[in-house]
Amino acid sequence: MMKVEATAYGDRKVFSVSAFNRGIATWLQRLPTVWVEGEVTELKRHPRWQSVFFTLKDPADGACLGVSMPRGQFDGLRLELADGDCVHAYGRPELYAARGEFRLRALSLERFGLGDHLAALERLRRKLASEGLFAADRKRALPVWPRKIGLVTGNDAAAKRDVLTGIRSRFPPARVVVAETYVQGPRAAAAVTEALRRLCEVPELDVVVVARGGGSFEDLLPFSDERLVRAIATCPVPVVSAVGHEQDTPLCDLAADVRASTPTAAARLVVPDLGELHERLERARGGLGHGARRALELKITRLGQAHERLRRAPELLVERRRASLEQAAGRLRALSPKATLNRGYAIVRAGETIVRSAAAVESDERIDVEVSDGRFGARVE
Repeated sequence: MMKVEATAYGDRKVFSVSAFNRGIATWLQRLPTVWVEGEVTELKRHPRWQSVFFTLKDPADGACLGVSMPRGQFDGLRLELADGDCVHAYGRPELYAARGEFRLRALSLERFGLGDHLAALERLRRKLASEGLFAADRKRALPVWPRKIGLVTGNDAAAKRDVLTGIRSRFPPARVVVAETYVQGPRAAAAVTEALRRLCEVPELDVVVVARGGGSFEDLLPFSDERLVRAIATCPVPVVSAVGHEQDTPLCDLAADVRASTPTAAARLVVPDLGELHERLERARGGLGHGARRALELKITRLGQAHERLRRAPELLVERRRASLEQAAGRLRALSPKATLNRGYAIVRAGETIVRSAAAVESDERIDVEVSDGRFGARVE
């Protein structure tokens, strides 16, 4: 180990910066390895760097500690750390003498606190998803005209006020049944589950809203409880989840039929807007009036056309009958013997018998000849 020496200036010993830093670094190497708890921030890594660098931050007072760790060891842990994760870092304090930077040389890392909760939630999410509780094909559509709306929320909570105000402003006739319960703390999950069960026993209940305002990760943990998630998934009526802020996604959001980004948005989902309904009714009334007028005009037109056809029907019938008679008369005239005689033919009779052959008469016999305009006698030669 390199000895650190000072330069004498009279009775004063003065260390150079380099010597001072090396001395402190040497002294720090005597300290034992320790565990340090903190929140990961400023995580930096690069393929060409031999080490991974990040800062551990104390969320209580903001104190920070720089940390370095060999890249191979960091990657081998497969923690998939990101800024905001809480860890326990095991290592030894050291001083980077070239820059006088104090930091912890980490030898191992472990998640804790929220990290454990996140890992447990991820395992639960995968388990419930494999059972089909989050499947899109089991999601139910919300009723258009709910007879009664159930609301599970905290007592005097802002979420309760936002949902009720939104419902009353959009659809004042709506009937809302409120079930107040714990929405935070160790008893919250069981309390919300029981409130949901009691609400579903209310007659004519068509939809339920589970609402809670924003909070920390720990505050929203009850809404990822397996009992509550299963209760929402098996609820006999559609459920709207309005828990936390838009970026929060507790497991009840995945199990619910519809997720609302805020309690106010939930109110817009469960009831129609009365003003819009009035406008639609006015448009429908106008359309019905216009349609009735068009139908009446069409009937009047058709009635006039029918009247005109009935008025002309006798004349048309007489014309058709006259034409038919003329055609029959023409056919009769064409077949009449008179028509044949008009064309130059004659009817020859010997007594009362019509002569059809020259052999039927004898020489000097008297015959009667009929032509088109009369008759005359003749004698056979």
